[in-house]
Amino acid sequence: MHCQTRRRILACGASTLGAALIGSRVSAQDGLSAIAAEAGNLDQMRALVVHQAGEPLFAEAFRGPALDRPANVKSVSKTIVALLTGIAIDRGVLDGTDQRVLPILGRAPFGDDRDALTIGHLLSMRTGLGSTSGGNYGAWVSSGNWVDYALSQPLNGRPGGRFIYSTGGWHVLGAALARASGKNLHRLAQDWLGDPLNIVIPPWTADPQGRYLGGNNMAISPLGLARIGDMVLNGGQIDGTRVVSEAWLDVSWQPRTRSPFSGDQYGYGWFLTRFGGRDAAYARGYGGQMLAVVPERRLSIVITSDPLRPARSSGYFGDLRNLTANLVSAV
Repeated sequence: MHCQTRRRILACGASTLGAALIGSRVSAQDGLSAIAAEAGNLDQMRALVVHQAGEPLFAEAFRGPALDRPANVKSVSKTIVALLTGIAIDRGVLDGTDQRVLPILGRAPFGDDRDALTIGHLLSMRTGLGSTSGGNYGAWVSSGNWVDYALSQPLNGRPGGRFIYSTGGWHVLGAALARASGKNLHRLAQDWLGDPLNIVIPPWTADPQGRYLGGNNMAISPLGLARIGDMVLNGGQIDGTRVVSEAWLDVSWQPRTRSPFSGDQYGYGWFLTRFGGRDAAYARGYGGQMLAVVPERRLSIVITSDPLRPARSSGYFGDLRNLTANLVSAV
């Protein structure tokens, strides 16, 4: 998916969706009922919310907190930080994706390739730095300074090279956003996303210096996450309020690399794939947290799951991919 494709999908979909939407919702209910039963049988799943053109088609909490209660969305937080980065660029807080990171943080040069690290490299997980995720996560969050630790990882490539999944890079990005704006990451999330969307984003994990964790452990309700999806599908605005520019969404959905785990392409904070034969972008978090948006069908699909159990591509997350594809086909 790229910007021209996204605009074409939105334009083509708009020409037929309005006339067909009521009938679509009616005919979709039978298919959704069967899919809901399938979803309820997945014992890791907690909630499923489906919106079309900003209107609810289905919403149920099968187990766990109610739909309006904050849920730990794990690495879906990375996509939220990517949206905040776009807003910062829209507002002139950051110069753009080519802006170098170390000067924003007030850091002295390393004298190697990491001096060339940019906002865009962080957004696309192409920092060249060793990962702080997976088996390295515990040592990272046990360190005395999470930003320094992430930046000091060995260079496993050059910035702008291959995809290396790492939460540490997102924490560096969150720290850069906070320093550039003069507000902490939680304040930015609430002011720039929560308030215009009328959702609450409570405080979450912070590092030893008090910097909120970039890229993990944010808590947003399933209904709130669906609102974010609705805003994205509406070109960055909701209820007449501009939240983020459409230009940023177009840039975010340009493929820049590919995940070696799922095989899906990756833009700025979004995985890019197809569900039910339709182009889609999605955010994914540990345990089976998911926000998927399907422009051609105007669908926002939110799934929350037990955040303490793994969701591998060959296991539970594979089940969620199939479920999402079936939802897209049913609507």
